[in-house]
Amino acid sequence: MNATNPFFDDVLSTHALIRDWLSGEAAAPEYCAQLLARFAPAFTMVAPGGKQLDHAGLTTFFRAAGGSRPGLQMRLSDLVLIQDSAAGASVSYRECQSLPGGENTERLSTVVYDKTPAGALLWRHLHETWVV
Repeated sequence: MNATNPFFDDVLSTHALIRDWLSGEAAAPEYCAQLLARFAPAFTMVAPGGKQLDHAGLTTFFRAAGGSRPGLQMRLSDLVLIQDSAAGASVSYRECQSLPGGENTERLSTVVYDKTPAGALLWRHLHETWVV
């Protein structure tokens, strides 16, 4: 994995924000706003079980779920740059989550990025599939 790849860096730092928000390590509303700012207004998602979310659904989820998973750990691996262009990129990765005393879950994910004219990276689409 190339640690200097801006897309890989963004996947890792976005997951750190998600972990800190869901675990309750970060609880300020501004933190949730910082997390949500990483997702494009036209964001869509297919969750591992097939549920589909748009940006409004993601916002509702994150606002309600802050601190709901104390002790949450996330480990990402196998990051692969599928495509990169002036307009965006696609990255796949493996994500393992665990909770103290809880079951470990694992998923394969692909994120599609939009690049803004200013060069910001925004999550445009995320597709997750359970590893069984």
